[in-house]
Amino acid sequence: MLIGVAVTVRLGFWQLSRAAEKEQRQSAIVAQLASPVLDTSALLATPSNFGLLHQRVTLQGQWLPAHTVYLDNRPMNGRAGFWVLTPLQLNPFTRVLVQRGWVPRHQYDRTLLPQIQTPTGVVSLQGRIAPPPSPLMALRDEPDMSGSDSGTSVIRQNIKLDAYAAQVGGTFAATVLQTDTASDGLLRDWPQITAGVEKNLAYAFQWFALAALQLMLYIWFQLIQPYRHARRTSL
Repeated sequence: MLIGVAVTVRLGFWQLSRAAEKEQRQSAIVAQLASPVLDTSALLATPSNFGLLHQRVTLQGQWLPAHTVYLDNRPMNGRAGFWVLTPLQLNPFTRVLVQRGWVPRHQYDRTLLPQIQTPTGVVSLQGRIAPPPSPLMALRDEPDMSGSDSGTSVIRQNIKLDAYAAQVGGTFAATVLQTDTASDGLLRDWPQITAGVEKNLAYAFQWFALAALQLMLYIWFQLIQPYRHARRTSL
């Protein structure tokens, strides 16, 4: 009983510590989002700023539409669709990968891509530096291609960033999540960043409840039941 209670209590406190770590990480993200917006010139002047996750940025550059990628099985608001990614050339030596937005998938033919607009010339956009798109489980390995010579975009399940960057012509300084209002045929109802501590707190409650249950069962069967049995026997 003592070992069981000790283990479950320890697991409960471990879940609380995990929740505290997530809250600290969330506080750091909120602080980063509250920092001043960096423009293209500031980023190029100090390249280390490209490593500031969740830093808000305002970028100017030219799209590389021939390398647009559609990431499949990325729902938004309960609808199936694609995340659209296009490289943005900031200067001759620096480019970033922009997660531009979301488009719905065709109801019957997943190979039919929706129409989006990719402006030519210098464009401006707002966003925040973000991690690369998270990979989904795939049934087989896919060749990482950005697009055909004709510029036709490719539907992908996942994207191997290093191989894709090599095809585009070099490494990406950062991945940027575009946060402008809906435009170019793309939606941008990105989920809010939350700490996600609810699950850890629920697990902690379960472990503490299990510890209390073990203690109560021990008291009942080892103390109360023998005491009641002894009283009935003496009578």
